[in-house]
Amino acid sequence: MPIPGNLLGSTTEMVDPNTSGWAALANCAISLGSGGRNGPGTLRLTATAAGEMQARTAASYPVIGGTTYFAFADASSSTQPERIGIRWLSAGNAELGITWSLTTSAASSSWHRVSVAGPAPADAVQAQVLVSATAQAAGAVHYWDNLYLGLPIRYTGNLLGFNVESAEIDASGWEGETNATVSRVVPAVSWPVDFYLGGGHMAAATASVAGDMVMAAAERPVAEAGTEYLAYAYLAPPTSTADCWVELRWYDAADALIDTVRAYLDQPGTGLYRQIVSGTAPPGTVRAGMAAGIDSASAGQALFAEGVVMALTPEFQAGTVVPYADASFEQGVGSWEIVSGPGTIARSVWSSAAGDGTYYLVVTSATAAASVLRSGIWPLRTDGGGLSWRWQVWAQVASGAWDIARSVRWYDDEGTEVGVTTDTSGAAPTPGWWSLTNDAVAPAGATQAAIEYTLTATAASSTLWLDRVALWQALSLQTAEPLPDIGAIRLTLRELHVGQLISIWRVTPDGARVLVRGPSGLYDRVPIPADELIIEDYEAPLGTPVTYLVETYNAGTGALTERRHTDPVTLDPGDPNTCWLKDPANPQRNMRLVVQAGGGPDWTRPARAAEYVVRGRQNPVTVSDVRGGRVGDLQVWTRDDAEREALRLLLSSGAPLLWQTAPGFGVGQVYATVGDVTEARVSPYGREPWRGWTLPLTETDMPTATGVNGSAGRTWRDILTECATWQEVLDSYATWEDVLLDRRIGG
Repeated sequence: MPIPGNLLGSTTEMVDPNTSGWAALANCAISLGSGGRNGPGTLRLTATAAGEMQARTAASYPVIGGTTYFAFADASSSTQPERIGIRWLSAGNAELGITWSLTTSAASSSWHRVSVAGPAPADAVQAQVLVSATAQAAGAVHYWDNLYLGLPIRYTGNLLGFNVESAEIDASGWEGETNATVSRVVPAVSWPVDFYLGGGHMAAATASVAGDMVMAAAERPVAEAGTEYLAYAYLAPPTSTADCWVELRWYDAADALIDTVRAYLDQPGTGLYRQIVSGTAPPGTVRAGMAAGIDSASAGQALFAEGVVMALTPEFQAGTVVPYADASFEQGVGSWEIVSGPGTIARSVWSSAAGDGTYYLVVTSATAAASVLRSGIWPLRTDGGGLSWRWQVWAQVASGAWDIARSVRWYDDEGTEVGVTTDTSGAAPTPGWWSLTNDAVAPAGATQAAIEYTLTATAASSTLWLDRVALWQALSLQTAEPLPDIGAIRLTLRELHVGQLISIWRVTPDGARVLVRGPSGLYDRVPIPADELIIEDYEAPLGTPVTYLVETYNAGTGALTERRHTDPVTLDPGDPNTCWLKDPANPQRNMRLVVQAGGGPDWTRPARAAEYVVRGRQNPVTVSDVRGGRVGDLQVWTRDDAEREALRLLLSSGAPLLWQTAPGFGVGQVYATVGDVTEARVSPYGREPWRGWTLPLTETDMPTATGVNGSAGRTWRDILTECATWQEVLDSYATWEDVLLDRRIGG
């Protein structure tokens, strides 16, 4: 499976079908091994003598001096640990140096991740990947697979820098704040083969003496008061009983600590576990920080941290007003409390079976009786009176049996209750997690709300799990809105099931269905990444009513789970003397152009036939094939320098384009490649800005493998994190479009 952004070719990355992407460098012979992770093949190194053996990529790859690059691989050996390096080369192919990873702490025959990152030397122009292990004797074997070289692969939206996130460069991303010495370690961790965010290095804080131990991130990104943030880290505790935690911190303009929020890890063992913490920045917040530690650590105990992220809190349900701490129970029971009855509540132990994150709320009742569970009061972000609202909880009966009645209490600005909405009680479904939802219209004056559950244990010693609590304004499940200024229809799909598969078709009045394009290609059984999808369909026809058909499928069985239809929507073509010329892969380049007289080309449809004259026969023998697509010259105007430069950019990729006209011109829309372009002046006056363009079009099929280029979730915060100065932005990107797409020079 190709790794996104990999400079290495697929044969080098996967070591399939051969080892041609690799060359022995020292003390080893290479061969094709079996049992790989990324395809069947592996790179098999066999030591020719005792000592260090090394292999390198057969090719060198272009790099930019000063830019940080990242390399990783999965390795396996029962006899020796290993390391990985990036070898920097000059324009004359001379070695300038090698950036090595630390050596794995122990040998492991299980596939495990090794990685390294570092800035290329100023005069480096090429790089190679090196893999290395030190053999005790000739014949020792080492296996490698799933190899990558490229720019760092980051967690989307992380406000912390790459070295804090991963410790791949050095240990400077973390500081020993209390009773801690910070270093780096490389344990043999078996990340999933396609989890490219998992690296080899981890930040390690070791307690100098017995007592509380704290390490803090060296960076404090900009934060905004009133905004909810989420942070997490993969922690490796020293024991199953160590009190390990992660913490969010808030700082004012004077860099004074205002407040903190902490979440303790309830680990089931000593492996690697993700712990999440969330909170809303208090008034006066200017920056945020992050820390991790152990309470009452023993001298010499160490805490490892990897995959450290601080970001705006994502919504697992779009529009929910429930704070993440109250919705997912990652750091405790939040604002929830039992207001009546014998029930008790607690956060669960760490569990991979949680509905969201790794914890859930555990409700227990020793007797068969009713208990009332109520949340804190949450602002609705708007005057909710008269609006329809929907609330949800995931529930699982762990033992015994339960009846559940689900309610919302509505409050005004003063916190006075203005109404309550309650459904009828019903038995909690079982087995497994069930999503339970209700709808209601909020009463007049409602600006705040609290959720309440009346939980009746119908058997003694009953236990109920709750997770993924949400309350949001109920909007249409699907809407289609024309956007004539950009030549697109915006399709919004809500309340989708993350992890299922989705297909989306555009349907024209004649019943023809065409798949809609998304980031990875056409929406043809694509995994659903979020509960709300917003899709801008730039290939919708002009002036023709269309509907959208949406189907979702179970990811495991492929069975159809839901079918939706939108109402018809028509995209206004605007001035009939203009047309749209669009790049399906880069809609930011699309533009509207004035068509010269005639409205379009005089089409030619070339024949595909050959005639053979047979001696002694009156008529020739003809060998023919289907007639070719349309060929003709489209003539358009650009009216100023901006339009001229925009058209040049649109044509620069050489990829197939989409030409669209208003109905009535006999064209509709045509996918075409553009041949040699003529850009003609229309006047002998040198300052005349108009140009007449002749675009030779050859009709093609709609490109199906091309996705819409973009960087989901990319914001200015990401750029601020990646680049310390504007000069670094200018040095890293050639155009603003490259900034948007995170397409770096040499990347």
